[in-house]
Amino acid sequence: MSSHVEQSREENPIRSGAEHLPRIAVTTGDPAGVGPELCLRLLADADIARTCVPIVFGDASVLRAVAEATRIPFSVPVISRRDWPGARRHVTGPCVLDFEHMDASSATPGKISAACGDAAFRYVIAAIASGLAGEVDAICTGPLNKEALHAAGHQFPGHTEIFATRMGAGRSCMMQYSEEITCSFVTTHVGYAEVPGLLTSERILDVIELTAAALLRIRGRTPRLLVCGLNPHAGEGGLFGEREEERIIAPALDEARRRGMHVTGPVPPDTAFTPARRREFDAVICMYHDQGHIPVKMIAFDSAVNTTLGLPVTRTSVDHGTAFDIAWQGKADPGSLYSAVRLAAKLCRTAPTTVQ
Repeated sequence: MSSHVEQSREENPIRSGAEHLPRIAVTTGDPAGVGPELCLRLLADADIARTCVPIVFGDASVLRAVAEATRIPFSVPVISRRDWPGARRHVTGPCVLDFEHMDASSATPGKISAACGDAAFRYVIAAIASGLAGEVDAICTGPLNKEALHAAGHQFPGHTEIFATRMGAGRSCMMQYSEEITCSFVTTHVGYAEVPGLLTSERILDVIELTAAALLRIRGRTPRLLVCGLNPHAGEGGLFGEREEERIIAPALDEARRRGMHVTGPVPPDTAFTPARRREFDAVICMYHDQGHIPVKMIAFDSAVNTTLGLPVTRTSVDHGTAFDIAWQGKADPGSLYSAVRLAAKLCRTAPTTVQ
């Protein structure tokens, strides 16, 4: 075990109870984006350290360069990935797991590159492996760039699909969570023309069940869910679309009610997010990506958390991109990352529950 790990244990005043704190693997995301500076702020935050043990998966060389460029402190222990097997059980405070994969000189702030896309992917799959092995209790991901990811040969639409594939999830979905607005998605990273063909009653019911179970864990009560239609005016009795509301969505809601869940819909999407609706319902089930992402980002851009439901290990994420235009400048707001880590820690402390 490295001496700096021992030193950290002795100097940190909260260590006596740290063994009870959940360990959260936090990936830096694309090295050329804002992820590294967000992770630096997270590691320096005392309130976060009282909530969990964040372990940043990334390259220390990049983090040091970003710290120098932004003047954000970087003083936590750095553990080589080679030393991780022996050192991990002794880690009880914020630290960096150094992949020693990418030198800072290979990352140009704000520029898309295959090298950065590959590095971001390596951090994610290592975090997944650590989660499945029980080395960490949850995973929180920093933003990656899909173009860089694809340039590196990793043909995934995004984090959600990487996690579902690598973790062998039988069913999963994306949920964007905040206190102000929460949305779950039946389809995500696909073109609009593909959405109708991907909608099935079974898939919609899966998303309803996953969302209800997650919100029961988070809020401690059976949630009230609102389900959007696919078409304008929820189809208006067949005037718009191919009666998807009647053929596909309504049967899923009927079955959800039969199983004891509190669901309403399908409702016209343009009235699903009014203040009155958001006070009445805990979450909105959306048929496609922008149906829910637009209102979430308008209402809770800095606090919303992206979480993948249905996985064997809790996974949360920031609800924003790599923000290449402000990368390595110290301007990025860490609010979404803080919220994501706190939600991950909270989910670690609440056992999965069956919705009644």
